[in-house]
Amino acid sequence: MPVKTSYKENISIALQSIAGNRLRTSLTSLIIAIGIMALVGILTALEGVKTSVNNAFAGLGANSFTIQNRGSDLNFGNGGHRKVYPAISYEQADQFKKKFSLPVIVSVNLQVSGTAIAKYENKKTNPNTSVEGTNDNYLITSGYKLAFGRNFSASELEHGDNVVIIGNDIKKQLFKDGDAINKLIFIGSNKFKVIGVFATKGSSVGFGGDKFCVIPVLKAKQIVDTSAPSFTITIMVNGPGALDATIGEATSLFRNIRDLNVANDNNFDIERSDSFQQELSGQLAGITWGGASIGIITLIGAAIGLMNIMLVSVTERTREIGLRKALGATPAIIRKQFLIEAIVICMIGGIGGIILGMAVGNLIAVQISGSFVAPWAWLFAAIVLCTFIGLISGFYPAKKASRLDPVEALRYE
Repeated sequence: MPVKTSYKENISIALQSIAGNRLRTSLTSLIIAIGIMALVGILTALEGVKTSVNNAFAGLGANSFTIQNRGSDLNFGNGGHRKVYPAISYEQADQFKKKFSLPVIVSVNLQVSGTAIAKYENKKTNPNTSVEGTNDNYLITSGYKLAFGRNFSASELEHGDNVVIIGNDIKKQLFKDGDAINKLIFIGSNKFKVIGVFATKGSSVGFGGDKFCVIPVLKAKQIVDTSAPSFTITIMVNGPGALDATIGEATSLFRNIRDLNVANDNNFDIERSDSFQQELSGQLAGITWGGASIGIITLIGAAIGLMNIMLVSVTERTREIGLRKALGATPAIIRKQFLIEAIVICMIGGIGGIILGMAVGNLIAVQISGSFVAPWAWLFAAIVLCTFIGLISGFYPAKKASRLDPVEALRYE
């Protein structure tokens, strides 16, 4: 007469079988662990980099946009070239700042150099210092804060005085732990008095950094090498809800300043503060799915290996299966026992793979300026995937075991 067994009994029998074949279980679990480690490791590393990117852009001045004379698309079309429009003059930028009536914060900026050398006495920086001219609103629109000193005064901005606010890296190179305020330094061939030091911001994923200094925008206009420099205008709004409407007003005003009629296209570019982040996040999303695909392919190989080992297990345990059937076990009971065994082996390997994957993924992320993360969604998905792999890999061997003829199975040598 057929006997009935509960799931608890089936799990108990499956665990006894696993415990009785520790070497085979270990090797099978290792196959799954390697597959899960590849999947979780890749996704954890990418999640760490993505978190670092978001953190890096969070301080670049939220809810802002920039008017400039060139595009900044990340795509590689058009031979890698960006659109370049006529330069934005200081007069145009200043006129915009004075005429724009909405309640916003406006900074006018000019990039002077990206390869300058800063000197103090016998110390100097490497030729990778960025020098930018700006006004007193730079701190707000850029997201930087002062660690020491003060911002530009109205008089210094009006007269283009030789004063400078330096980044933390420059302060460390020229003054180490000493006080930099009111010291005189050379930037190129020009002497400046240090009035402030920016708080460190770091150089996550290659952006920002502390190897820079800012000077009054009029001073920058005087010392820049370019005969017709192009200024940029950064506008910060009160909140994200006002960003689109403000961009529309700014576009209309600047078109008038540039003497563009209705038939003319814009001859300037507007870059939102979040556009670069959105583009880069889109690229990272594509890489994430690519990494997931690689991990899933690895898991398919692991699933095939598990199925093969389970088939070997059915062959080795043919007499055991025949004996159970002779004692009343139904094909459904045999099938459940093998399926549970396959799932448990997958879960053992999956948990080990998750732990190794998180360790490897976070190690990679930290090494490439990422941050430590625990991608819970992917970890939950990995556990579900392990269960699914166990069902798929164990289904055919379990079906084969359940169909064995008990008489032939008992005669098997």
